[in-house]
Amino acid sequence: MTPAVQALKKQKVAFTQHEYDHDPSCHNFGEEAATKLNLTPEEVFKTLLVTDDKNVFVAIVPVTGKLNLKRAAAALKVKKLHMTDPKDAERLTGYIVGGISPIGQKKALVTVIDETALGFEKIYVSGGKRGFDIGLAAKDLAKVCRQTVFADIAEA
Repeated sequence: MTPAVQALKKQKVAFTQHEYDHDPSCHNFGEEAATKLNLTPEEVFKTLLVTDDKNVFVAIVPVTGKLNLKRAAAALKVKKLHMTDPKDAERLTGYIVGGISPIGQKKALVTVIDETALGFEKIYVSGGKRGFDIGLAAKDLAKVCRQTVFADIAEA
């Protein structure tokens, strides 16, 4: 059981668990999850860590797009953001790249979720390891993350 699953159970949040065989040669983890779980890529979201060099934040966007750093910075009320070094992301979250869940991280980080998540009954995010996703309502995800906001932060 991953820290993400433990956190959801502790907070009594409804969720589903979805495991699949991760291909070690695959580096597009979100698209692999969508394909292997027979989901549309738009409902599978990736967890990214960004920083303004003072604080680190979590940004959650669909695997079909990429993060717009300017819009994320505006949503988080900071001047400028850039991607966090992967080693720092792993250290801060307690998860490995490709399996970073927005839930149950070692340090609770302020989170922004792309507003398209609200258009789905359920979205899928990493469950805390490669080959494991969690399905839950976007509003429930927001409840279990720290100081969450929804904003238009993804681009094609």
